[in-house]
Amino acid sequence: MSATSAVDLRAARNAVIAAFLGWTLDAFDFFILILTIDNVSKAFGVSITSVAFAITLTLATRAVGAFIFGGLADKFGRKPILMLVIVLYSFFEALTGLAWSFLAFMVIRTLFGIAMGGEWGIGSSLAMETIPERWRGWVSGLLQAGYPFGFLLATLLFDFGMGPLGWRGMFFVGALPALLVFFVAFGVKESPAYKAMQHRPQKTPVGVVLRKNAKLVLYGVLMMAAFNFFSHGTQDIYVKLFLGKQLHFTHAQMANAGLIFNAGAIIGGISFGFLSQKIGRRYAIMAACVVALIALWPWSHGTDFATIAIAAFFMQVGVQGAWGVVPVHLNELSPAEIRGTFPGFIYQLGNFVASFNAPIQTSIAQTHGGDYGYALALIAGIVAVVLIVLMIFGPEAYNISMTETTKAPATG
Repeated sequence: MSATSAVDLRAARNAVIAAFLGWTLDAFDFFILILTIDNVSKAFGVSITSVAFAITLTLATRAVGAFIFGGLADKFGRKPILMLVIVLYSFFEALTGLAWSFLAFMVIRTLFGIAMGGEWGIGSSLAMETIPERWRGWVSGLLQAGYPFGFLLATLLFDFGMGPLGWRGMFFVGALPALLVFFVAFGVKESPAYKAMQHRPQKTPVGVVLRKNAKLVLYGVLMMAAFNFFSHGTQDIYVKLFLGKQLHFTHAQMANAGLIFNAGAIIGGISFGFLSQKIGRRYAIMAACVVALIALWPWSHGTDFATIAIAAFFMQVGVQGAWGVVPVHLNELSPAEIRGTFPGFIYQLGNFVASFNAPIQTSIAQTHGGDYGYALALIAGIVAVVLIVLMIFGPEAYNISMTETTKAPATG
C-alpha cells in the first residue's frame, strides 16, 4: 500500500468515526428526555402529553437546523460546522438540566432541536464524500447504527444513573459529547469532494438547485416522513408508556428490554446497510420493512417479558435495518452541489412532518382505553407498508460519483 493510500484510508476511517460518534452522542442526548418523560412531567406539574410536545418541538425544529447549518457546511466546509453543532447540542442538553420552569424547558429543547438538526446531514456527507465507494453500504449502516447505539447508552445511563443523578443530572451528563470536538479538530480532514466542488468556477444557489429538483425534493420529504414515523413510532412511547404504564414492567425490565431491542437495531442497521451494497438500496429497505411487519403483532400485543424482548429485538432489526440504508441512499440521491444541505434538510423536513408522532400516539391510546400497544401497531404497520410502496416506485442512484453534478436517478 502506498503512503498516499494509507493517508486516504486513515482520513476515511477518522471521518467515519467522527460521523458515527456525532450521531451516537446526538441520539444519546435526545433519548435522555424520552426515558425521563414522566419524571419531567412530575417535576413541572404538567401532563405527559405536554412533555411529549417538547419532543415534537425538538423534532420539528431540526429542519431549521439542517437548513442553516447545512448551508454553512456547503459554504465553509463540513468539518468546522460539524464541530459547531456538536458544541451547541451539548450546551443546550446541559442547559436543559438547569431549566427553571416548564416554559424555559420548552424553549431550551427547541434550541436543542435546531442544533441537533445540523449534525446528521453534515456528518453523513463528510463520511460519504471521504470513504471509498466500496465502503458505502456498510458505512451507511454503521452511521445509522449510531442512533440506536445512542439510545442504548441513554438506557444504560437511565438504568444506573437515574437513581443517584435524578433527571436533571442525566441531562448534565449529556454535555460530555462536546469532548468529541477535539477528535474532529485534530483527527479529521475536510471532505475531498467538498474541496473539489470549491474549485468549480460557478456555484448555483441552494434555492435554485432545490427548485430544479422539485420532484426529488417532494419524494425525499415523503420518504423521510415515513422513515421518521417508522423510527419514532416504534420508540418514543414504547418504553415508558407501553412497557411501563400499560404492562407495568419494572425499571429493570424496561431497561433490559431497551438494551435488547437496541442491540437488534445496531445489528439490523449494519446488516441491511451491507446488504444494500449487494442488492441495491431500495430492495434492502423493502426487505427490512418485511421483517418489521412480521414482528409487529407480538411486539405490540405481547404481555410477558420474553415475548416482548424477542419481538422488540426483531422489530428494531427491521426498523433500523431500513434506516441503515438511509445515509447512503440520501447522499447518493443528493445533488452534489448542495450535499451539505440536501440530505440533512430533506431528512429533517420529513422529521418535521412526523414530529407530532408522540402526541398522536398518546392521543390514539387515550381514545382506546389507554391501549398504547394499539397505537404503536397502527402507526408502525401503516408506515412499513407506505415505505415498501415508496421504494417500489422511487428513484435510486446506486454508487453514483460524489463529485459529479446531478444526474437523473433511476427508478424501478
